[in-house]
Amino acid sequence: MPRTVMPGDTITREARRAGDNVVLVGDTLVSSAVGLVSVSDDTVSVIPLSGKYMPRADDLVVGMVISHTSQAWELDINAPYVGFLLATDVFGRDFASHADELTSKLALGDLVAARVANFDRTRDPLITIDDRDLGKIDSGELVKIAPGKVSSLIGRQGSMIQAIETATDAAITIGQNGWVVVSCDSADGLLRAKRAVSAIEQGAHSQGLMDRVKSALARGGD
Repeated sequence: MPRTVMPGDTITREARRAGDNVVLVGDTLVSSAVGLVSVSDDTVSVIPLSGKYMPRADDLVVGMVISHTSQAWELDINAPYVGFLLATDVFGRDFASHADELTSKLALGDLVAARVANFDRTRDPLITIDDRDLGKIDSGELVKIAPGKVSSLIGRQGSMIQAIETATDAAITIGQNGWVVVSCDSADGLLRAKRAVSAIEQGAHSQGLMDRVKSALARGGD
């Protein structure tokens, strides 16, 4: 389970680079936010427990189509930036803006499961669906949680999300940006799965979380 830190907490004195929400004080990396410690290669960052998602390359995200140009869709990915999904990523290399209508593939309000292909803070992130199990999400309800609580929803080695899906027969798509799509053939299963996700949103990183989730799953639809 990732370590929770407060502003001013020492993260490490190891020789690593300071990433998002981390500052170097002398020879010590210190947190500047309330969040979870994340280590990637030689960089240490803190993922805030509240606020907007900060894109990172290779992250799985759930995005919503909010506009389009003749060459790309613009996606809301719960970030300070708009995600751009190129038309060639969906239509293929034979895409022609004068002949292919983007709304025939993705319309306003559509949800997609995608990955952040590239992001360097100098421009809006490039989004891709060119991978297995990515693309338009045809069914389900969108539930929003804080990006910093995604790890609690997944659980250690996927234990939490597996428990929810098994108990409800729901299929749950989790974006690192905190957007979660819950799909279930049963109205009761859908309600219980959404209730469990909400329980994690309200009590992530606190004691007794699994008990609260089990309680949410045990209650029938009401």
